[in-house]
Amino acid sequence: MKNRELNKVRPIKDLKDMLNSSVELYGDKAAFLSKPKGETAYTPISYKQFKSDVDAMGTVLIDLGLKNKKIALIGENRYEWSISYLSVVNGTGVIVPLDKELPANEIELLLKRSQADAIIYSESIKDKIEPLYEKKSTVLQYFISMDSEENNSNILSFHSLLQKGHELLKEGRREFIDAEINATKMSMLLFTSGTTEAAKAVMLSHKNIAENLIGMCSMVYIDEKDIFLSVLPIHHTYECTCGFLCQLYRGSTIAYCEGLRHIVKNLKESKATMMLGVPLIFESMYRQIMNKAIKSKGEKKIKFAIKLSNALGKVGINVRRKLFKQIHEALGGHMRLFISGAAGIDPQIAKGFRELGISLIQGYGLTECAPIVGVNRDIYYKDEAAGLPLPNLQVEIDSPDEDGIGEIKCKGSSVMLGYYENPEATAEVIRNGWFYTGDSGFIDKDGFIHITGRKKNVIITGNGKNVFPEEIETLLNRSPYIKESLVYGKGQSDGNTVICAKIVPDIDKIKEDKENNLIPDESMEKIIEKEVKNINKTMVIYKHVKEITLQEEEFIKTTTRKIKRHEN
Repeated sequence: MKNRELNKVRPIKDLKDMLNSSVELYGDKAAFLSKPKGETAYTPISYKQFKSDVDAMGTVLIDLGLKNKKIALIGENRYEWSISYLSVVNGTGVIVPLDKELPANEIELLLKRSQADAIIYSESIKDKIEPLYEKKSTVLQYFISMDSEENNSNILSFHSLLQKGHELLKEGRREFIDAEINATKMSMLLFTSGTTEAAKAVMLSHKNIAENLIGMCSMVYIDEKDIFLSVLPIHHTYECTCGFLCQLYRGSTIAYCEGLRHIVKNLKESKATMMLGVPLIFESMYRQIMNKAIKSKGEKKIKFAIKLSNALGKVGINVRRKLFKQIHEALGGHMRLFISGAAGIDPQIAKGFRELGISLIQGYGLTECAPIVGVNRDIYYKDEAAGLPLPNLQVEIDSPDEDGIGEIKCKGSSVMLGYYENPEATAEVIRNGWFYTGDSGFIDKDGFIHITGRKKNVIITGNGKNVFPEEIETLLNRSPYIKESLVYGKGQSDGNTVICAKIVPDIDKIKEDKENNLIPDESMEKIIEKEVKNINKTMVIYKHVKEITLQEEEFIKTTTRKIKRHEN
């Protein structure tokens, strides 16, 4: 960990400046690998082509009268989404990215709340969008379909508009190209996950995101040789900033994943070197990889190989790619870095991937911070920590208790402008220039941020002790027989609080191990009870799980695969 200097990064004023300078630097290089409908192979799209398409789309949107208007954007991760985003923010108006998984009535509500004047959407969700044309329940003037071939009376075709935009540019129209960017004014309106009535609309500016990009890339090394597989929903600021804008800033190539089922296939096809994910994705990937490896090589051999590579690693000899060649090939053969966010990952998973020769680091952020607050570095990390604060952010602990735990607060150029049309909610979280995150945690002597859990989730026991459910869930989820868990407190008539857990067992794994006589042929309840008992032994008594309930169906989750705690 000797080299702790920050990576050199170029300054950028705003996202327009970022795109223009990237095109100068990386012009003919592939910015995207896209799979047009019905195609089986990825098609490269250069930085020059992308900028030309952004300029054309921005020009035609202004021509439609959408200058300084709000434009909603909804659809899967794809090239048209990326064009739309930058063609709106780089000179047209304000972008309102929406979650395509939301039901139609909630999408309608968010369109009303944001007062969007137009919507760009994909074929996959037209059934939720097009009925709004007849209803006239929103102020939407234009419906722009990413997939329809030609304009009709109600719906405009994205590709026809793009063509028209290129023609307008040829005629010398420069309103979009010459548009000045006010880097401190709202250009992005992002709804936080939560029910739509309660979802807050976060106002971000170019400066917020540009500063976040500079800070993040100075800490984690990414360059033009990297190919990034875009998996997480791109409407979410985590994927949008860290899996789209960041790559364009650093000259990398973005390959679009065709869906969670296709991750492994797409890693191979794109020769991806990096991927952003959430704990659930990486945990299930790691489990599958290890189960396969153990089946083909045997547990003893795998354990020995890990021990050997760790020992050689200590004297500077890295044989992991050779020793675990099959595992690397299963992940496409080029993977060098996984980045996990959205929730804390079990440190054992990060350590496990590293032992196989793939770095996994985690970061911490919130939509309100554009989004990264802290990140572990690829050259300096602690698997149990959320990361080091970005260089352009101040991070402190508010009112720490005797263990140094308190609410995490931060201050700096990537903190949001506020919540849209909600000054009360803004005043609640931004006080004296500090943004209060609602997360509890501490900062260790080396400056790493550690998250103990959400403030609102904390369970207070009868004797006043604080129990963070996330900590117990991490331990429970380490059991090979537990797929997911949800820990909560239940008040008793005597004033005590009992720690309870809802558990989704890994039925296939239990069945398989029973068949192979690795565990006794007992009921599911009995097997899980034993697992919980063993986990309880590793914790202080007041954290012991006393009641468990089993369920077969997985917990309800957000699109970033976070469990919706209060809906479960």
